[in-house]
Amino acid sequence: MKTIRVQIVAEELEAKRISEILAQAFEDEGNPVTIYEASEDGKFWSAEILLFDMEADAARQLVLDRVGSDAFAAPVEAEELPDINWVEKSLEGLKPVRAGRFLVHGSHDRDKVPPGAIGLEIEAALAFGTGHHGTTAGCLEEIDRLLSLREYDRILDLGTGTGVLAIAAALKARQTVLATDIDPVATRTALENARLNGAGHLVSAFTANGVEDRRFGEYGPFDLVIANILARPLMRMSKSIGAQMTRTSTLVLSGLRIEDGARILSAYRCQGFVLDRRREKDGWLTLTLVRGRNQA
Repeated sequence: MKTIRVQIVAEELEAKRISEILAQAFEDEGNPVTIYEASEDGKFWSAEILLFDMEADAARQLVLDRVGSDAFAAPVEAEELPDINWVEKSLEGLKPVRAGRFLVHGSHDRDKVPPGAIGLEIEAALAFGTGHHGTTAGCLEEIDRLLSLREYDRILDLGTGTGVLAIAAALKARQTVLATDIDPVATRTALENARLNGAGHLVSAFTANGVEDRRFGEYGPFDLVIANILARPLMRMSKSIGAQMTRTSTLVLSGLRIEDGARILSAYRCQGFVLDRRREKDGWLTLTLVRGRNQA
């Protein structure tokens, strides 16, 4: 599969604006967008997006078509990257991440899990969620808080990625958790990671587009749902997510930019949910909503 990097180098503020435009323009597809310093003096930054299964010229044109040809003052360049595992490459050298009682780490840092912590060993894989992103870390902190306060009967991790959130909930609560994703690679990865972390008997997973698959009825209704996805699909699925949950339930939503908060709250208020807790981490937002119960 060809991997094309589309790159725009500009001064810091412009580059950050460009990265936000790219993230919004490709929100539904979830293409990786990164931004980093491109000069030693910190003046110039590089905003980049990875596109797949197309030629470099086509990828460049797609970016221009999606965001408007006049959106960027800086030149837009595209190149095909060597055929290596870019997810694994990007995770090289990452240190363990502490989120609540959880410590997310690679196999080489197994010995760094302190007493009393719950270690989550997540290796590089073709699925989202390693704990290093603000949305994943925010969800882990909220899982730790919620499961320290009360017990839940049925838990769903929607859009599971690597399975890190489902595994965290299963190990913390010592109960079965359902993990689903639109991507079959993600569901396979989640099950592999569950086995690796000693939670293979606690995590069930299947591939589904949204939450209207009949198999959800075999596991639900759910009184705790964690959905670390993106704002647009969360808006679109608000009614169907609410329908899969009990009348008294808790919902953790992430994958959200700060400015997404108001419209997400409005959509889920229509399903009977109210805001319980709001967390901001590294420019990303995690919302905990409750329905039919007192706020935690």
